[in-house]
Amino acid sequence: MTAKVLAERYEVQRQLGKQTGRQTLLARDLQTQKLVVIKQLFLGSDFEWQDLKLFEREAETLKALSHPAIPRYLDYLEIDEPNSKGFALVQTYVKGKTLEEHLKAGRTFSETEVKELAKSLLAILNYLHKQNPPVIHRDIKPSNILLHSRSGNTVGQIYLVDFGSVQNQAAKFGGTITVVGTYGYMAPEQFGGRSVPASDLYGLGATLIYLVTGLHPTEMSQQDLKIKFADRASHLNPNLIDWLEWMTEPSLSKRLSSAKEAGRVLKNPRPIDKTPMSVQQQGSDIKLTKTSEFIEIIIPPQGVGFGLIALFAGWIPANLALLLPFIDNGAVYPVLNIISIIWLVTVVVMFLFALFRKLHFRIDRQQISYTSHLLGFRWNHSKPASRQDIRQLEIEQIRYKVSEITIEVGNQKYGLGGNQGLTESEIEWLSTELIQWLGLKIKRTLTDPKQNISI
Repeated sequence: MTAKVLAERYEVQRQLGKQTGRQTLLARDLQTQKLVVIKQLFLGSDFEWQDLKLFEREAETLKALSHPAIPRYLDYLEIDEPNSKGFALVQTYVKGKTLEEHLKAGRTFSETEVKELAKSLLAILNYLHKQNPPVIHRDIKPSNILLHSRSGNTVGQIYLVDFGSVQNQAAKFGGTITVVGTYGYMAPEQFGGRSVPASDLYGLGATLIYLVTGLHPTEMSQQDLKIKFADRASHLNPNLIDWLEWMTEPSLSKRLSSAKEAGRVLKNPRPIDKTPMSVQQQGSDIKLTKTSEFIEIIIPPQGVGFGLIALFAGWIPANLALLLPFIDNGAVYPVLNIISIIWLVTVVVMFLFALFRKLHFRIDRQQISYTSHLLGFRWNHSKPASRQDIRQLEIEQIRYKVSEITIEVGNQKYGLGGNQGLTESEIEWLSTELIQWLGLKIKRTLTDPKQNISI
């Protein structure tokens, strides 16, 4: 079968990709015998003039750029065939796999490789943003980053491709607002049609988060639009985690503003404030301490209640009632001595727990633990579990009265509530602190014991 030739010069080898009204081809330039990439835009029923505007802008942008990590502009064609009409952009072919393809194939990236990727991509972005007018890619994501020639300890040659969403400063002041990009990698300001150099930093940060967690940004929880990924990146240096959080800061005023600044901070991290912050509710003896690394709740001893006092007070008459009938010539049956001692020891232990036992509930980047502390001894109140397995946080209400916070971790449940001596206001306070620190949504369950209903 004869291969199709475009413009009597480009012999089509195979299709690389296809979308509605578009396709990307691998072709051979018959003049140079080199492989090239041809991006086509068709004038079909789904054609919109905005598509042509972006297509022409991509061609104009590539024509003005000259960087070894960016495909080079070669040609621009008009397609006028019996079955198709449109336009084609010809650019140099870059051999390699996308980051997304590498991840789907099971490849993982070490912290050193992630930093190497970050430095190379920041260098490319710095070049783009220093153009006059600045060039903003607007669609930084794993499928638009190619890796080639991996060797030794290096991650390989890095390329940034697909400038189909590009914007320059001149186009920014046009009369229409164009929202382009990919959900999960788009900075919040892009949803309003605004793009600045820092918008590309957000996309890069979100891409690197995908690399270190293996999860698309939309698959992770968010808090105030911030991607909560730290619990899935506990193997990373805290400075790199802090840098990624800074890169993906939703607020433009708080985000790193330029590729140059981002590179400088990556090389020389800012100090991380690890000073624990203590929080205490007015009128409560519960102590809560938190940093970016952990949150810990210390529940003090519950104290001696009326029931325990009554149990101890009843020990003397109860034992006399047991012993007196069996006293025979001054001898006491041994079994009754044992019962009396066991009862006394049980009451004493209960007093010690009531007066001195503290509960420590702690979540850090690696795990969740719930331990009891008594007079220098420590043991697990519940079995420790991985923080990554935290599924949800639930508040149970019995007849509209809050009774317990439950954290589901895999097949385990950790409870904080009335059984630990917490009041309703303390439960609400602690649940608020936990959902804010974890970035989880809370589930409320209403139970009516009389009607055996759970909502």
